[in-house]
Formats: sequence, structure tokens, C-alpha cells
Amino acid sequence: MKMAKKCSALMLCAAVSLSLAACGPKESGSTKPSSKGSKLVVWEDKEKSIGIKGAVAAFEKEYEVKVRVVEKPYAQQIEDLRMDGPAGTGPDVLTMPGDQIGTAVTEGLLKELHVEKDAQSLYTDTSIQSQMVDQKLYGLPKAVETTVLFYNKDLISEKELPQTLGEWYDYSKKTADGSKFGFLALFDQIYYAESVMSGYGGYIFGKDKDGSYNPSDIGINNKGAVKGAAQIQKFYKDGLFPAGIIGEQGINVLESLFTEGKAAAIISGPWNVDAFSKAGINYGITKLPELEKGKNMSSFIGVKSYNVSAFSKNAELAQELAVFLANEKNAKTRYEKTKEVPAVKSLANDPAIMKSEAARAVTEQTRFAELTPNIPEMNEIWTPADSALQTIATGKADPKQALDQAAETAKGQIKAKHSGK
Repeated sequence: MKMAKKCSALMLCAAVSLSLAACGPKESGSTKPSSKGSKLVVWEDKEKSIGIKGAVAAFEKEYEVKVRVVEKPYAQQIEDLRMDGPAGTGPDVLTMPGDQIGTAVTEGLLKELHVEKDAQSLYTDTSIQSQMVDQKLYGLPKAVETTVLFYNKDLISEKELPQTLGEWYDYSKKTADGSKFGFLALFDQIYYAESVMSGYGGYIFGKDKDGSYNPSDIGINNKGAVKGAAQIQKFYKDGLFPAGIIGEQGINVLESLFTEGKAAAIISGPWNVDAFSKAGINYGITKLPELEKGKNMSSFIGVKSYNVSAFSKNAELAQELAVFLANEKNAKTRYEKTKEVPAVKSLANDPAIMKSEAARAVTEQTRFAELTPNIPEMNEIWTPADSALQTIATGKADPKQALDQAAETAKGQIKAKHSGK
């Protein structure tokens, strides 16, 4: 799920010319490459190729090429590219999480894209920022996602929903009996816990004046982060969260409790919309609760993107395909088929999209969210932070002690693995 990871104020409504957005491959501004008879391979996410079927057919017809689409879990595609790319069996275009961009670029796995600024302006500022490394573009946004609150309407009505985390704590104290629960979240993982810690002023990395991340400034143990972790610890300490949602199997336990009608509300993401619907749960979706003083819980914005492999032998044509797949017309069609919220500005208030409760919740939550840092040093944060949160959840360490240790571990790993850059 650790793509399941982060982003910020996203769906700004902007006027973008339909003629530009719906134009096809020529959006990149480059001369149309010679393509007749060429073959391209696209790695698409699992069960998502239906969303680009029409776009691929249109591209094949215009360029007189063949495009083979292969489904792979998008969070694993970069890992597979490391092996398949050099072997000549990899893709020309792939899709991946925005927080992996920095590492992939550092390893030389992605091709820089040369796309005109007007074409880049189709997308929300945050989503296009997720594709930038050292002011260079390495992908085009496909979809955005962030965590939201799912609630079981058969257990709690919309009017009864607690509005703050503190109110959910009080509701859970009245509801939890060891077999049924009120509010649940995977707060032993930084991907989810960041919502509370960041809301109180914690952060992963600070930023320099130019907006770039400063990996030497780690904020997972500052005063706000410690306060947030203390709030999280109360849910575990007072028995409001079952022991089974700590650790690797936690996500399975949490989702099972919700689909079995044993949890009134959980924090999850739009990736579970279909699963919960198929389970027959009468659920609602809304943004995350507020914290104290009316400040909303934060979250990470995840950006899925289309990227060009550095090993592609048809890189120019592959770029044209990436631009085409990500344009406004095809983004809207992809949403209709997959329900993944597009990153195109002009679709932010599209009635066909905003009629979806999930899309509305994601759009609203992104107002309070922030990007998952896409620099390679982020790889050194996940494990120490998760380990610290698990010791906090199990009561083996107090928040400050655990988070101080996590920060020191992360700093040491960053120094050891990234100081030579």
C-alpha cells in the first residue's frame, strides 16, 4: 500500500482550452516522429487497462503502430524495470507512484520528457510538481489519490458523524467492546499517522527557499509530531483499536472488520471503493476529520503517472503516447472506466466526476494534503518511522523517545546512502 503514499491542495479549477486538451499526440510540441510499423509496450496498473483501451486504439490508428498493454501492479513496476529494462524486455511507457520518481531518476531508469509548458499546465500544480526532479520533467500525471474516511451507514448516519478526531475517540469509547469498534486507522504506519502528526505541525522533510526538499531537516520528531503521536497512542492504550491492526497484517484485519460490519468507520483510500461495494457495504465517504482548534487532519497525496523508460528504443514516440494517454479527453474517459480521480485542472468540477461521493471526498481532502516527498532520501524514512509508531502503539516506548530514535536512524541512513550525491 505504500504507494499508497502522499500530496497538497490539488483540484484548482482552471480554464484550459479544450482544443489543446483534447488534441492528441502533438501536445508535446515536438515534431511528429516517424512511427509507421513501430511497436510500443505499455505497463498499465492491474485491472486498469480498460481505462485506456480506446485511447490506445486511437493512437495506433493515427500513428500506424502497434501498442501492447501489459497489466502489472503499478507500485512494483519500477522494481521490474530494473531487471527487464536492461534485458530489453521492459516497457516503453509505464505507470508509477510519484514518490518513486526521485529514486528512479537517480538510478537512470526514466527518460526526461520535453513537453511544452502549455501542455504541462493542463495538470494541477501539485500533480505536475510530483513529476519534477531538479526542475526537469519525468512524467505526466495520470490520477491522484489520498486517504479519506469510509463509514458504514448502517452503523452510523451522516448526521451522527463525529467531526473531530477527539469526537471519534469519544464515540469509540462508547462503541468498542472487543469485537465491534468505532473508528479505526492504521496509525502504526507513517503513511496514515502523518495525517495526525502533520496536522499538529510535524513534517517529513523541511523545504529550502526554492521549494525543494531538504533531507537534512527531518521533522518526524518535532514538537507537533510528538503531540500527534501522543494522540494516536490513546486509541491503542485505551483498547479502542484491536491488537490485530498492528503490523504487516493490519490492513487485512482493518478492511475485514469494515466489510464484516464490525467497524463504524475507517481511514482508507479510493483504491477500496470497488472492494467495499462488492462486499455489499452500505458505506459513505467523506474527508478526514478535523483535529483540535478546527484544523483538519492532513494526508499524503499520491500521484500516479505515465513515464517513459530510459531503455525505450522509441523514446520520442513513447513520449507522444504518454502525452496522449494523459490528455484531458482520455483522462475523463479513464475516470469513467476506472473511477480514478484525474489530475487535470479543468476536470476538477466536472459534473460527471463530482457526482461521485468518492471523487468529491478525495478532492476536498486534497485541500489539506501534501505530496509524498519524491526524493530518494524518502526511502530512509518509511521503516524507522513505522518501527517507532509500532512501539508507540504497543506501549513499548513513549512518543518522544520512539520518534527521536527514528529520526536519528533515518539521518544515519541518509548520510550513509546519499551523502555522495
